[in-house]
Amino acid sequence: MSTVTIIGTGNMAQAISGIVSKAGGTAQLLGTEDFATPVAGEIVVLAVPFPAVDEVIAQRPGQLDGKIVVDITNPLNFETFDSLVVPADSSAAQEIAAQLPTARVLKAFNTTFAGTLAAGTVGPLTTTVLIAGDDTAAKEQLAGIVRAGGLNAVDAGALKRAREMEALGFLQLTLAASEKISWTGGFGVVA
Repeated sequence: MSTVTIIGTGNMAQAISGIVSKAGGTAQLLGTEDFATPVAGEIVVLAVPFPAVDEVIAQRPGQLDGKIVVDITNPLNFETFDSLVVPADSSAAQEIAAQLPTARVLKAFNTTFAGTLAAGTVGPLTTTVLIAGDDTAAKEQLAGIVRAGGLNAVDAGALKRAREMEALGFLQLTLAASEKISWTGGFGVVA
């Protein structure tokens, strides 16, 4: 099974690490201060807030080349919590892909909360991870880990679909922040 490097150590990083472990893989958790530790995984998950992504990329020149890089961010305006900070015709994932032209960038995990990833359910439904990207083999590799970890995975299409995924993630976050849904709830997918 694969080694997955997760840059970040928060709730989402811990939940994704649990999925990797359940799938029989190895998770390498690196804090943002661990920039001197080399990336070991073929898959690298950016489990940091969107404003930290540029610094993480800058701290690891060349280390993400050729890797499957998974963006889990929702590029919120953290000052107002009322909008996304990327252009309307783009996404955080597309901006990351532009910075990492040799990486295979995917968008995933941003439409789930850490609690639903760890529990494996959203209400009565199995948690579903939406995956967008332009590299079919990379999407299949990540989906295989997600499924082996006990969750559902759905191919959401090309990387340009990340914009809609980020809008959905933003909506879910604002609903939870305003206490209209719980942080252990969220959107489910019935296939």
